[in-house]
Amino acid sequence: MSTSAQIELWHAEKVATQVTVSTAANGIHYAAWGETRVSEPDLERLVGAVPATLSAALESRAYYFVPLAIADTGEVMIAPAYSVDLGDRAICHRNQTFGSTEAVFLSTRLVEDRFGLAFEFFINVAHNFVEAAGVPESFSTLAWAHAEAQVRGETSQDAWESRRRAQDSLTAKHIDERSRTAYFEAAFSDALAVYMLSLAVDFDYHDLREREYPLLAAPALAERLRHVAGLFPTNPGYEFQVLYRRKG
Repeated sequence: MSTSAQIELWHAEKVATQVTVSTAANGIHYAAWGETRVSEPDLERLVGAVPATLSAALESRAYYFVPLAIADTGEVMIAPAYSVDLGDRAICHRNQTFGSTEAVFLSTRLVEDRFGLAFEFFINVAHNFVEAAGVPESFSTLAWAHAEAQVRGETSQDAWESRRRAQDSLTAKHIDERSRTAYFEAAFSDALAVYMLSLAVDFDYHDLREREYPLLAAPALAERLRHVAGLFPTNPGYEFQVLYRRKG
């Protein structure tokens, strides 16, 4: 295994000049550099899961899959290989702008499985889409209906906290629109990411669970995912389905 003393960190901009950015059939721009340990077919399958209807809003984005994006430097630095020491200094992703291109460098060696890498990629795609295009009104209506009906749980800590703040403000008879907007953005980003994740990886509902907040009730999550699927149909070769497993 390489040691951190043997691994020279590269500036993100230098990495970008060393690789050819590909454009997938769905219009997503991406590249791989360094010892990512992600095979080309797996990477193509992962990127290809992003619905083509999202690509116009992501035209200025490029996703770079690299071993490690280093967190503790002012400049965006990339490690071409993994070491334990560098792993301790790395972060899931870092962003850098090159002219008109907004680059996202994703650390492939910080996650242990395909699920983790896929979710990190898709949550970035989802947030980038919301930043560019906003949240569909129909989804906001659905999410708020869930909140008003006191449906249990949410899809992330951010969604959970912003939903709580928005609903708490109702007691003062003056809703906190900032919190409600943040809730819609977080909930939609989460749902869009989970939808894309379901196209690329088979996973169980409980794989989404985190300790800090209660996960959204399964029927409500399924309703949101079906809604997102209706807005952004799958690409050829991908299939969306929600399977329920009965007990006993």
